[in-house]
Amino acid sequence: MILSINQPAYLPWLGYFHRINISDTFVFFDTVQFEKNSFTNRNKIKMPSGPLWLTVPVKLRDHFNKQIKDIELADQKWQKNHWMAIELNYKKTRYWDEYAPKIKPIYEKEYRTISDICYEQLILLLDLLDIKTKIIRSSELKEFESKKRQLVLDICREINAKVYVSGALGKNYLDKSEFNEADIKLYFQDYKHPVYGQRWGEFVPYMSVIDLLFNEGPNSKNIIMQNNITKKDLLTN
Repeated sequence: MILSINQPAYLPWLGYFHRINISDTFVFFDTVQFEKNSFTNRNKIKMPSGPLWLTVPVKLRDHFNKQIKDIELADQKWQKNHWMAIELNYKKTRYWDEYAPKIKPIYEKEYRTISDICYEQLILLLDLLDIKTKIIRSSELKEFESKKRQLVLDICREINAKVYVSGALGKNYLDKSEFNEADIKLYFQDYKHPVYGQRWGEFVPYMSVIDLLFNEGPNSKNIIMQNNITKKDLLTN
């Protein structure tokens, strides 16, 4: 069984979905500390002048002592502003009429925490991309006493993972020998960002996946996987 783990992310980038798609199970890691200025509550879309950050306001008081699942939204005004920006920049894309009615309801509901909005968006986006990976919130698992790299390994053991797909930054803190001892293969993602049809001149990478969806529609999953490792590659190599 192939497992990947990642913190919640608002309107995630393409590499986030590549990791999920090559996994059998994905753990939505909402029981770790919230990091300010991370991608948990913000991401970018493309506009005529370049990338635009969309940031969900959260209550930062005492956030060092809170898990992501407990980080509350500061207000609900951001929803109207974010949707206006999305509509302004993507209304004339080829697949706006197909995806906008499915995404817009997310911006018409009220949410208590950043984890809630990220989770509901994730489930919707996976459906739009036709990705069938099983999703588990870490808050639904048993409570672990371990931290950092040991916590990742303990989750792998709990879910009986045989292969763990880590983000590239995992090289900085994960110990391969510990995974070898646990008989778990460790793979560090090396995502090769594809180029796809995009409005307004020169291609800009690392945008939210909605940039891809509105521009490329049903071919989006194929584009995400383009020139990148597949689940079959992980199982055979």
